Amino acid sequence: MTDAHRNVLIGLRLVASGALLALGSCGTTGTRDGIGTTVVVPVGWQHGASSRKTLDTAGLEKWWKRFKDPVLDELIAGSLRSSPDVRTALSKVAEYRARRGVEKAALFPTLTGNASGSGTRTKNRETNLTTTSESYRASLDAGWQVDLFGMQRQTLHAASADLAQTEEKYYGAEVTLAAEVASAYVILRSAEAQLAVVRHSLGTRRETVQLTRWREQAGTGNALDTQQSISTLEQARASIPTLQLTISQTRNQLALLAGRTPGSLDSLLSTPRNVPALPANIAIGIPAETLRQRPDVRAAERGVEAAFARTNAARRQRLPSFNLTGSLGMEALKAGHLLSPEITVASLLGSLSAPIFDAGRIKQNIVIQSQLEKQALIAYESTVLTALSEVENALVGGQRHAERLEILTRATAAAREAATMAALQYKAGQVDLFVSLEAQRTLLSLEQQEVTTRADRASACIQLYKALGGGWSRH
Repeated sequence: MTDAHRNVLIGLRLVASGALLALGSCGTTGTRDGIGTTVVVPVGWQHGASSRKTLDTAGLEKWWKRFKDPVLDELIAGSLRSSPDVRTALSKVAEYRARRGVEKAALFPTLTGNASGSGTRTKNRETNLTTTSESYRASLDAGWQVDLFGMQRQTLHAASADLAQTEEKYYGAEVTLAAEVASAYVILRSAEAQLAVVRHSLGTRRETVQLTRWREQAGTGNALDTQQSISTLEQARASIPTLQLTISQTRNQLALLAGRTPGSLDSLLSTPRNVPALPANIAIGIPAETLRQRPDVRAAERGVEAAFARTNAARRQRLPSFNLTGSLGMEALKAGHLLSPEITVASLLGSLSAPIFDAGRIKQNIVIQSQLEKQALIAYESTVLTALSEVENALVGGQRHAERLEILTRATAAAREAATMAALQYKAGQVDLFVSLEAQRTLLSLEQQEVTTRADRASACIQLYKALGGGWSRH
């Protein structure tokens, strides 16, 4: 080893020792500059049951199976397989996994191979002599930016948090899709049930129209009663196209959610079914358990983590950077002699550089990243508040719809009895036609309200499962 080579290695050792001492004294503490969340998570739900059962995370994974509707099971399973939204979210996971790989690769040295050859041919016109020469060179060049102060590792940490956030968003897409499919399915079955109610009512109203016509022909009735009964019949019939439109559009919506063409699910949905019956009980646990279960809350947490790491990386830009470069080259006069070269050249260089003047670029970049960190924390707070609000709304919605359904069930039973009595009394001539028609209108209205309230209660249950973070699993 020559004296020059010894001097280079001693210099590199001194540079590295100084850098490590600086690392011990200049490293950041990892604080968040006093930025803190102000959200206080309650210990229990305002409208939750008094039971202290923990959140049933296993049952939440495929909560729709608790409705015991095989058509709904098939719809959601197919949608989770082929939905464009879910496939896009899964592709983003692969993208961010590759992005993390790029940042991880930056921590390692790079090695580049180079090869070159040249040839010259010279002819002397005076002597008429021609000379030729050849030269070949091959080299391995290495470079490494040593991450002494952890800036690159902070960037890698941010990329890892980005990947985790993208994975949580993928799980969130599954949660949203399952709830959207179930909600659309409830709308479809509700419209079908309302259509059945209207068609049954039409049968009763046709009988009334026929009776008024017979009475008019017999001279015991009049044209006014006949026209009133026809008007009531047609008013009920007018709601059929709207319900049929809802059925067709909802079927198309279910096909869209599943990533299929309109009409492709019609055979599966052709047989009308009742609105799915609600499960017996839902173990809702405590708010803290829900926040841990929800993918959107965990995604927001990872967003804060990524922003925090990028702020730390921006701060480390003020510290020196240490670079190592080296090269090993071989030269020969013939290509075949490269394995036993005439000349071998090796070099090693270390450099330490630090920013002195950049017109405030690094400082402003730190401000930018600090504000992005603050925005990520605010977004996290908003996500937590939204999660708590959604659970409370679903709980109170389910309770109020259940109360309304109980009242409507009693009212519908009384209205059905009243309509039957009014029809019999009208046939016997004991009451006017108006009494019978009004009883029919009241019964139809209450039956439709009962159907829609049953659907609203099922939708509230679906929203509760969604709000609890149900509908996803780690693959």
